[in-house]
Amino acid sequence: MNLLRFADPWYLLLLLVVPALVYWYVARGRRLTATLRYSSLATVRRADQRRTGRYRHTLFVLRALAVTALVVAFARPQSGVTAEDVTTEGIDIVLALDLSSSMLAEDLEPNRIEAVKEVASDFVRGRRTDRIGLVVFAGDAFTQAPLTLDYDVVTTLLEELEVGIIEDGTAIGMGLATAVKRIADSDAMSKVVVLLTDGRNNRGSIDPITAAQTAEALGVRVYAIGAGTQGTARVPVDDPIFGRRYAQMRVDIDESTLEETARLTGGRYFRATDRESLAQIYAEIDALETTDIDVEQFTRYGELFHLPLLIGLGALLLETGLSRTLLRKIP
Repeated sequence: MNLLRFADPWYLLLLLVVPALVYWYVARGRRLTATLRYSSLATVRRADQRRTGRYRHTLFVLRALAVTALVVAFARPQSGVTAEDVTTEGIDIVLALDLSSSMLAEDLEPNRIEAVKEVASDFVRGRRTDRIGLVVFAGDAFTQAPLTLDYDVVTTLLEELEVGIIEDGTAIGMGLATAVKRIADSDAMSKVVVLLTDGRNNRGSIDPITAAQTAEALGVRVYAIGAGTQGTARVPVDDPIFGRRYAQMRVDIDESTLEETARLTGGRYFRATDRESLAQIYAEIDALETTDIDVEQFTRYGELFHLPLLIGLGALLLETGLSRTLLRKIP
């Protein structure tokens, strides 16, 4: 925001001289009124047509302008720009997402993976100063995005995720361990992994509890989310003979293990049974993981006195020049 101030505002009191000068000029003009007798009015008419007579007040206007501008220059006008110095200790967050084939179940609209991608993207865009990373897992686990402040990159990678890019399976422990490894060396005030899965650990060399114990030792907090409705869910199945068909699959989320995983690290476990509850869970995690931002406001000022100074000097020079040339007075 641009600001205007005067470094020496007391000089502005001298502007009271300008109305006094105007009053003196008008009163003096009235006192000096005189009459002349002419034998012919033709001379008077020719004199009224002279340009110098029409601009007889110009010299005084220039003099008053010069005084006003010089007084403003003495008051030292300054232009300031207000800025903010933001100091914050950010949070490092790694999203660990399940890409197993069961994530195609349609109990979350339009299906689990698409709902997770959209809600997680909103979560990423809602951060301000926190670094975000992305880990995906199925039969194995991989880092899709290291910790970064480039939220557009993370949301783009989220949009490009598809079931099938990793060998099928549910290696929850490997996914959590990969996320913890990615964030372990961070020096952030808070280190968080948001782990989302719709099943139970059936692949990988590391189980979820062991990965959680590692996270706890490294100061990483885990929020675990189980995605899936209660009972059964409609899942597409690709049949080599009959093509794609749909089957009912029992939702099997290892909630006890996920609850223990979160508890060991000081986090929490959530269950998302539909799209709305999933969005509420990410919003709750967002509220739990906030940072205190210290904002210091300051203003930088630049001098502007040279502008009215140039105007005042220019008006004085013009007044002096005109008084000795076009508008000179005959004694």
